[in-house]
Amino acid sequence: MKDFILPDADFGTPASKSKTMVTLVVDGTPVTVPEGTSVMRASAEAGIKVPRLCATDSIEAFGSCRLCLVEIEGRRGTPASCTTPVTEGMVVHTQTDKLAGLRRGVMELYISDHPLDCLTCAANGDCELQDMAGAVGLREVRYRPGENHFATRCNGEENPRYIPKDTSNPYFTYDPAKCIVCSRCVRACEEVQGTFALTIEGRGFDSRVASGAGQDFLSSDCVSCGACVQACPTATLQENAIIDMGQPDHSVVTTCAYCGVGCSFRAEMKGDTLVRMVPWKQGKANRGHSCVKGRFAYGYASHADRILNPMIRERIEDPWREVSWDEAMTFTATRLRRIQDQHGPGAIGGITSSRCTNEETYLVQKLIRQVFGNNNVDTCARVCHSPTGYGLKTTFGTSAGTQDFDSVAQTDVVIVIGANPTDGHPVFASRLKKRLRAGARLIVIDPRRIDLVRSPHVQAAHHLALTPGTNVAVLTALAHVIVTEGLADEGFIRSRCDWDGFQDWAAFVADDRHSPEATALLTGVPAAELRAAARLFATGGNGAIYYGLGVTEHSQGSTTVMAIANLAMVTGNIGRPGVGVNPLRGQNNVQGACDMGSFPHELPGYRHVQDDATRAIFENLWGVTLSNEPGLRIPNMLDAAVEGTFRGLYVQGEDILQSDPNTKHVAAGLAAMDCVIVHDLFLNETANYAHVFLPGSSFLEKDGTFTNAERRINRVRRVMAPKNGYADWEVTQMLARAMGAGWHYTHPSQVMDEISATTPSFSNVSYELLEREGSVQWPCNDAAPAGTPVMHVDGFVRGKGNFVVTEYVPTDERTGPRFPLLLTTGRILSQYNVGAQTRRTENVVWHDEDVLEIHPHDAEQRGIRDGGWVRLASRSGETTLRAKITERVAPGVVYTTFHHPDTQANVITTDYSDWATNCPEYKVTAVQISPSNGPSDWQKDYAEQAARARRILPAAE
Repeated sequence: MKDFILPDADFGTPASKSKTMVTLVVDGTPVTVPEGTSVMRASAEAGIKVPRLCATDSIEAFGSCRLCLVEIEGRRGTPASCTTPVTEGMVVHTQTDKLAGLRRGVMELYISDHPLDCLTCAANGDCELQDMAGAVGLREVRYRPGENHFATRCNGEENPRYIPKDTSNPYFTYDPAKCIVCSRCVRACEEVQGTFALTIEGRGFDSRVASGAGQDFLSSDCVSCGACVQACPTATLQENAIIDMGQPDHSVVTTCAYCGVGCSFRAEMKGDTLVRMVPWKQGKANRGHSCVKGRFAYGYASHADRILNPMIRERIEDPWREVSWDEAMTFTATRLRRIQDQHGPGAIGGITSSRCTNEETYLVQKLIRQVFGNNNVDTCARVCHSPTGYGLKTTFGTSAGTQDFDSVAQTDVVIVIGANPTDGHPVFASRLKKRLRAGARLIVIDPRRIDLVRSPHVQAAHHLALTPGTNVAVLTALAHVIVTEGLADEGFIRSRCDWDGFQDWAAFVADDRHSPEATALLTGVPAAELRAAARLFATGGNGAIYYGLGVTEHSQGSTTVMAIANLAMVTGNIGRPGVGVNPLRGQNNVQGACDMGSFPHELPGYRHVQDDATRAIFENLWGVTLSNEPGLRIPNMLDAAVEGTFRGLYVQGEDILQSDPNTKHVAAGLAAMDCVIVHDLFLNETANYAHVFLPGSSFLEKDGTFTNAERRINRVRRVMAPKNGYADWEVTQMLARAMGAGWHYTHPSQVMDEISATTPSFSNVSYELLEREGSVQWPCNDAAPAGTPVMHVDGFVRGKGNFVVTEYVPTDERTGPRFPLLLTTGRILSQYNVGAQTRRTENVVWHDEDVLEIHPHDAEQRGIRDGGWVRLASRSGETTLRAKITERVAPGVVYTTFHHPDTQANVITTDYSDWATNCPEYKVTAVQISPSNGPSDWQKDYAEQAARARRILPAAE
């Protein structure tokens, strides 16, 4: 989908959702539109453009610019077309002498207070003010220069109305001199983003946009989502990249490679240089919105730290040596085969990437199963969302969320549990906040006071600030109230669920030991608050549950997912828009990596390796006999490496040394291996222990697909040539060939054809379909040829919904005199995962180090000052970082992020994990904190080891 900057069609005002149609006549042309449509939009749909400046179809009509005036037969005056709804039989005239005169007069006023520097202006060629001046035929301005906002000096003196540019934001510049006070940026910040960071300051002629009283953009509440920049019709708010490089000349539609929302963007180019990323209005996940990461933080793709040539070394103590691709592949294949000859076929394995495409992930698991000859394949979903797969498959029959993101617009009550959407999934959060402002009610279940608990124009009805590790007890107590107070949806349960199973479950939750009163001391949630929340969810209308890693990353992660499913079923909130169980995936292709068979016990499509019929499909296609024994999970690989039985690992696009728990154990496992192959953009932390480095390609340099949290399969399109010479799927194919496989793919579309031929839920998916539809949600097959936005509409995939008894089992990780506090971890808006990408962008302006959030009470007891160094210690290890004293965490709880390797928060976390899936228990670690003077001995040793491990020999002359 390459174009030459054909902008997304803008109809001026949002579309009406009415089903009633009316017909009117615009400039002699009949047009039929839904009732409630504006005259402006109706005209645009008839192909007639009405001049405008304050109107755009991403925000509600405002009617301030007075440029879109029209005449309507039978009505007096010249109403604004953007705020005038159509009526049956209406006759509209958009081009008359009277209108022409009025519009030119309005434009003269705008131009009289605007600098006429069009030839040197960054918006030249992409300026709506410029376009409208031409559209109304303005050729001269009658007003003599006088008082204005754009001249630095006026009448020989300093101009008191001139406001200098605000260049504080690293990504865009605010130039008040060019502001026409259309309010589009203010309204976009309110209606689209929901931050309310901007306002109009002053009155009359002195009105100007402001980012806060006495604040610049960087220090204000602005979250740099880019909605204001996107909405601005002039150069008032302009990307710095446009200022520096000029206007782009062509674009390619692709998909963001950050979180699991899966936003669609137009990558706008100048030659082969990326100028800017513009959110695509036709993107069904983001609907034309974006966040700071997707909109601006793409600079890592061209960062100087990228490794562009393969490198090898005999031992991890040696410096790296750059080699050719052929030498790297020969070296790697020889080592892997030698390991298998000496230690057996199962002594090597691989880890797929949730940041790579479906096609690339599919090929990695194929490499391991077909070429390595075992099932030792795992993925980062092991450490984030594997309990989702287990829990939802057990209860519903499929390992994915139930809704599309559009569904949130029809919800009435939302539970957000263990997730922080404004930081982790900001574009979805904006859509959620819009629904909350429209009247939906919110229940937040989280030990920390996330932004959704209370922020401008959004406040949770209930915040259940539970003790970390007690999710199951809280959810069972909610179910207790619903069952014992007769609030269950019996009709839904009888028709859609296993009735006997429900009765067993209902008897379990109804036990007095699960009442809010009985569990309050354990969970820390007041009984009255919990009862009120349960009643609201059961009786408040359409109820939707959204959850994140605060649910899954526990020793009872799978149990909690099943408890969430129980809660949705008992209230009948499954199978229609506005309801459902919705995991918010952390990385761009976590869902896809799981779909593609990245778990050691499952082939693509979540089919067990012991299923003979499924194995036969792949054996016939691949020409090998596949093992029916589940392989090793990541923790098992590391344990086996320490024991000496697992010796070789291919890691594509993951950094397990920084992201996995108990860093010291991960390091010991990697150090014990004979061949660690890291395939990535940068020399990450895992590469400190690698013998082979294969340079990777960014999402801008490849074709393929990502699957987002709503099961939406989106196209990823190559924007520029791979800087390393090859896309990641080509590198994996080279390794397979070096090990004797006869792979001959020439394009990722062929890999998708293989996926659709072998995986029932993808059976109708093809690049042709995705080009035609834009995107589809699996299952996409003969039963649902256009995909499935909402799952379980007429019945569950497994048949009857399965209620599962969810007994609360306390974690083995306990607080005590030595470690009296509980550490929980999470993310922050400006950074992503282990930070390998975002730390190499200007996003570090907002978050250049991990900090430890501490309640004032805990800080005072320990003599800790805000901003001071603190020692954070657990049974596994210790690190130091700076303190941030805040009441966002409760007494007894501390919180940090894991974006910076010099902190290495995972040196603190333990080996405890989910009972069903080994998903680590990141969210509950017993710790102690105390004042410190700076980095710990471990941090110093780690930094020295990392510096030695990253030495690269000079290239041979």
